[in-house]
Amino acid sequence: MLFRILGPVQVGPRAEACSSVRRALLTALLLRRGRPLATADLMEILWDEPPGSATANIRSHLTGLRRDLDRAVPGLSDRLHTYRGPAGGYVLRAEAHEVDLAAFTGHAQRGRQLLLRGEPHAAVTELEAGTALWRGPFGHALPPTRWFGAHAAGLDCARLDAHQDLFTACVLAGHTELLAYRIESVIAEAPYRQRLWTLLAATHCVTGDAAGALAAVERCASVFAEDLGLALPPEVEAVRTAALAWDREAALRLVAAYPARTSARPAENLTANRVPSPQAAVP
Repeated sequence: MLFRILGPVQVGPRAEACSSVRRALLTALLLRRGRPLATADLMEILWDEPPGSATANIRSHLTGLRRDLDRAVPGLSDRLHTYRGPAGGYVLRAEAHEVDLAAFTGHAQRGRQLLLRGEPHAAVTELEAGTALWRGPFGHALPPTRWFGAHAAGLDCARLDAHQDLFTACVLAGHTELLAYRIESVIAEAPYRQRLWTLLAATHCVTGDAAGALAAVERCASVFAEDLGLALPPEVEAVRTAALAWDREAALRLVAAYPARTSARPAENLTANRVPSPQAAVP
């Protein structure tokens, strides 16, 4: 992997761009991989209120970024092209397999398609590979601009979706060792995602831990009522019914039904400039 932006921005085996602005430039160019970014676009990306010296600053930092690229991998600056004229701008050439975001997107899409085709074991392999590419939150040490904030929100949503698909595949494939712990760790980040609570309760139920399933349901009810003023989500309520009846097969059916009710997200949506509310209760 030549370029890594899912966590601290890295080029090559270890090298990081030296300044926040250079990291931001590199990240923006990789998010728009293969498509030009004009100077005017870069001004809006790097600053919510661009300074008067923004154009000169961008040129200076691009020169520094070229040096950073060559220090990381000799000759890598040749990938960064400048186009002159009214439709000009800057483009960084990189293949999909060289960028962790593109690789993650591919794994996530293939994993979801495998789930939809009823192949959970293969889906686990794809989704484990995809989620493993994340080394930390997107946007690490980047300028806190609206543009990067929007991308951070969108990519974080994509990461959580991939984890949900992974946990779904694990339940259906019978890979339940330490699965409850893994789900709990993601719930700690995103406590209002009802699908995570469904998967946690279902994991306990299918492994014969009805008490654990009911405890998870009660915790979910408390979080949704106290934080959001909402009733227990119907899907989580359905898992409670299964746990009370010691019905492992019913819990499995609830887990299996979810992927078929949702459609695969196209790759371009993963980095769309939209900011989902972190407080919203989402599937």
